[in-house]
Amino acid sequence: MAKASLKRHTMWVAAAFVGALGIDIASKWAITTIVMLPPRTIEIAPFFNVMLSFNTGVSFGLFRDFFEDRPLLLSGVKTAIAAVILLWALRSERRIQAAALGLIAGGAAGNIVDRVRNGAVTDFLDFHLGAWRWPTFNMADVAITLGAMLLITRSVVSTDKQASRSATPS
Repeated sequence: MAKASLKRHTMWVAAAFVGALGIDIASKWAITTIVMLPPRTIEIAPFFNVMLSFNTGVSFGLFRDFFEDRPLLLSGVKTAIAAVILLWALRSERRIQAAALGLIAGGAAGNIVDRVRNGAVTDFLDFHLGAWRWPTFNMADVAITLGAMLLITRSVVSTDKQASRSATPS
């Protein structure tokens, strides 16, 4: 990769990482210091509430009992994973893949910062349909999901292009 291209590429990774991390930290600060004083459920739409909760487990509260007394252990594991994702992003040849991985790493970093500060991850976005509820989540989770969706989309588009190229006679 040429030096100018590497610099632009690094900027995509950095922008996605810092954007995801910044939006997550700012939204959690606003929710915990302004919006949720006092803590309550705020109905935004018939299917969406803002509701404060704290997750001491991994995704969807899994392994909560194990990690509740060991938040730094989970933070250490997640930090190692985020570092590997950042290295992958910096070595990626495609800008969209680099940005997607930057979003994933930035979202992970937001949740790591929260867990180190508070011993748990602050969640506040609550979607539901009748009695069915999706686990409450935050903007870091949104960044991780968007990054994963971009990776999947990029993979499918690349596969489609490769398939059509190999099917075309030379």
